[in-house]
Amino acid sequence: MPKKINRPRKKLTRQEIKNLDLEILFLEGIVRRDPGYIEALQILGDNYTRRGLYIEGLKIDQRLSRLRPDDSFVHYNLACSYSLTGQIELAFQALHAAISFGYRDFKAMDNDPDLNNVRQHTEYKRIRAKMRGSQPKTP
Repeated sequence: MPKKINRPRKKLTRQEIKNLDLEILFLEGIVRRDPGYIEALQILGDNYTRRGLYIEGLKIDQRLSRLRPDDSFVHYNLACSYSLTGQIELAFQALHAAISFGYRDFKAMDNDPDLNNVRQHTEYKRIRAKMRGSQPKTP
């Protein structure tokens, strides 16, 4: 399953917005016809987030977490969506789930703008300290 595309937040041009809106409409049609199409849902959720439609992105990530309950990237993306919508406790629950299912890209996690709302909390620092202690030492 493809992982989330980490893009820095930049202001979209009018043409980019138009193209993104067309892609969203197209993907919404696909997902209506095939509600379990994981890859289409993932791209749709990412596009909603890129478009600033965080609630819609969250709904897609919640749906994906029911379809792929043991997928670390799905839970990571869910944590990002919760963070973007200000649901910090739920973001931490999803982040813990992602890590328990094998998520290990801590450098990306430390730089992902979607997690800005959680990085300032003590719980995030605890998670990172715990993960640093479990990472193998490089020579």
